[in-house]
Amino acid sequence: MDILQKLEGQEVLILGDVMLDRYLTGSVSRISPEAPVPVVLHHATDDRLGGAANVALNVRALGATPILCSVVGRDEDGERLRRILPEYDITAEGIVASPMRRTTVKTRVLGNNQQMLRIDSEDAHDLNEEETNCFLQKVSQLLKERPIRIVIFQDYNKGVLTPSVIQWMMTAAKESRILTAVDPKKANFFAYKGVDLFKPNLKEVRDSTPFSVQPELPSLQRASDFLREKLRNRFTMITLSEKGLFLDGGNGGAIYPTEPRNVADVSGAGDTVISVAALGLAAGLDLKTIAVLSNLAGGQVCEFPGVVPVRRDILANELKYFFT
Repeated sequence: MDILQKLEGQEVLILGDVMLDRYLTGSVSRISPEAPVPVVLHHATDDRLGGAANVALNVRALGATPILCSVVGRDEDGERLRRILPEYDITAEGIVASPMRRTTVKTRVLGNNQQMLRIDSEDAHDLNEEETNCFLQKVSQLLKERPIRIVIFQDYNKGVLTPSVIQWMMTAAKESRILTAVDPKKANFFAYKGVDLFKPNLKEVRDSTPFSVQPELPSLQRASDFLREKLRNRFTMITLSEKGLFLDGGNGGAIYPTEPRNVADVSGAGDTVISVAALGLAAGLDLKTIAVLSNLAGGQVCEFPGVVPVRRDILANELKYFFT
């Protein structure tokens, strides 16, 4: 059995903020007479799954089964998101619709293949008590029905992963001996006590530690030790953008450099990394293999414009150079 085959077949519960990444593409040939701005002649509109939904896409692309749980608005965009999910063989049964919030939509206007403007539509306040109860009831039902191997928390600070939701899910996972992995944001950075895999990026670590952190081994190790003291987590992965990633299993970490890439767009790379790393952890892969897989997958999606999931065929081909 090859490495990627070991990732297949696992059921993964994904909790977090989902969104639509909407792309309005067109051509530009003139400046508006009304204001000094380009006029985009609209050609097409493309809606893509973003946020935690992009994590689900990556999990599915690697042959595992994502169970996506989130809260969207009871609006046209929320219905659009729920219609798109089955097109990618992802169940929408864990998506709760609330009349009290808007579905998050990030609309990007592209002219002549260049992003010119982004418009965000969202409600980012925390779930209220009614929404929380409805959401956790759905999650509890899915936990009983499905053989979940690992839970991924994907936080974009849009209000789904509140402290009460995090605490409830962490407790439920521990009681059921389900692994946990988190891609955190600053608001609830230290709420994931006892998580198995904690995966912030360098900026998030710098924003959350009382000392300077540099992309160098001694500095990253100090940060990892600080995080472990706060969280009692098993594994710390810190992504370092073009410098690769740092991974620490508790006995001293290491920096794993990335491969040179023709970067087109870094959007969604973090979603891909947490997906691959969590699947690798659940499959029992060693830390070096998890790091190599995560680096390759995260780098791969940066070569394509927009938010896209990892391509298994490309990943399998690149892996041949590392594991032969």
